[in-house]
Amino acid sequence: MTEDKKKSRQERQRQWTARWIRVQSVLLRLAVHAAAAATVLILGFLIGYILIRGVPNLKPELFSLHYTSENQSMLPAIVNTCTMTAMALLLAVPEGVGAAVYLVEYAKKGSRLVRLVRLATETLSGIPSIVYGLFGMLLFGNRLHFGYSLISGSLTLAIMILPLILRTTEEALLSVPDTYREGSFGLGAGKLRTVMSIVLPAAAPGILSGVILAIGRIVGETAALMYTSGTVAKIAGLGDSGITLALHMYKQASEGLYTEEAYATSVVLLLLVLLINFASSRAAGRIGKKQG
Repeated sequence: MTEDKKKSRQERQRQWTARWIRVQSVLLRLAVHAAAAATVLILGFLIGYILIRGVPNLKPELFSLHYTSENQSMLPAIVNTCTMTAMALLLAVPEGVGAAVYLVEYAKKGSRLVRLVRLATETLSGIPSIVYGLFGMLLFGNRLHFGYSLISGSLTLAIMILPLILRTTEEALLSVPDTYREGSFGLGAGKLRTVMSIVLPAAAPGILSGVILAIGRIVGETAALMYTSGTVAKIAGLGDSGITLALHMYKQASEGLYTEEAYATSVVLLLLVLLINFASSRAAGRIGKKQG
């Protein structure tokens, strides 16, 4: 009788444990769905608010070739933003990808150099952008005599996004199965050919994701560019001072005189970021299909 009671107690305990696990699973599922719904709602609210406030204020004068205090044109800022984004990526992407390839494919696993580079990358990722701006002003603007220019801003932004590109590229390379490398070596390919023809194409979608994140940071940056590229509202050459779109919007909003134009600028900035993300995602998807 005692043995039957013991078995019955154990059975009830197992049933209670199974019910509690099911309850936990349901609660966790609800929490995940709630978090996803909250994220979508917040994003939808922000986009809707910007569009409602900004679209009615979009006027042809905002896209004039030359900026004046009357038209508050954002076209020079758009051109400067595209120029600076292209220059920063041209400087940072080859170096970041090359460093990641060395760390994953050539460096000795767990070596002191690898640990040092990763520590430096993580440290640089956590530095506020205003510190980068002051550094860029002192080094590129004052020491190298570039002054307030697109070159100073691009070099500063390249340093800012370098850790992001390096880390995302490293993770993308680590996600490539070793069987790809072994198959290439088995067919007689060398290390360099394997990396260039097999590993990098397979990791291209992940690398492109890092580039997308870097573009988003460049387009939305203001603090670092105040001290490096300057705030002159004109289509600037590489050695001239020129304002970017996010900085243009910040100036309009902070002055308090052009709030409506600031909302209109925010619409264009939002559409620019969405367009870049959409185009990059499509490109990453096509690359992934080709690799598949």
